[in-house]
Amino acid sequence: MKCPFCGRDNTRVIDSRPSDDNNAIRRRRVCDVCGKRFTTYEKVETIPLIVIKKDNNREPYDRSKIEAGVLRACHKRPVSANEITGLIDEVETDIFSREEKEIPSSVIGELVMNKLKDLDAVAYVRFASVYREFKDVNTFFDELRKAVEKKKK
Repeated sequence: MKCPFCGRDNTRVIDSRPSDDNNAIRRRRVCDVCGKRFTTYEKVETIPLIVIKKDNNREPYDRSKIEAGVLRACHKRPVSANEITGLIDEVETDIFSREEKEIPSSVIGELVMNKLKDLDAVAYVRFASVYREFKDVNTFFDELRKAVEKKKK
C-alpha cells in the first residue's frame, strides 16, 4: 500500500478490525519511511450495478444519491446519523442481494420508503412527497392518512 504522505510503498499493517457490520476491514497502517500513520478500508467488490431511471436512462448506482434523499427527508427530525447510515446499509444490502446487474430506481425508492416508514413517519411522508411527485394536497393527505392508520395498528 502506497503512503499518502510520502508516496512510498513501504507500509505495514499495525491493526486490523471489522467495520460496517463485518462488511469491511479497517486497517491502521504505518509508513516505514516517513513514520506517518493512516487508515485503509478493505471491502468485497460487488457486481457493478446500473440504475434504470424513470425516463429509461441508465446510470451507475451511487449510494450518495440515496444518502442525500434520506438526509433531506430526515432534516430536523429526531433521527440519528447511525440510524440513517443503518437504513442506507439495509437498503444497499437488499439491492445487492438481488444479484441483478440492473435495477429500476422505483424499486430503490420503494425500499427506502418502506424503511423510512418504520423509522420516522414525517421523514417517510417527506420522502414520499418527492418520490411519488404528489400533484396536489389531496394526494398528500391520502399518504398521511395511510401513515397514521399504520401507526394505530
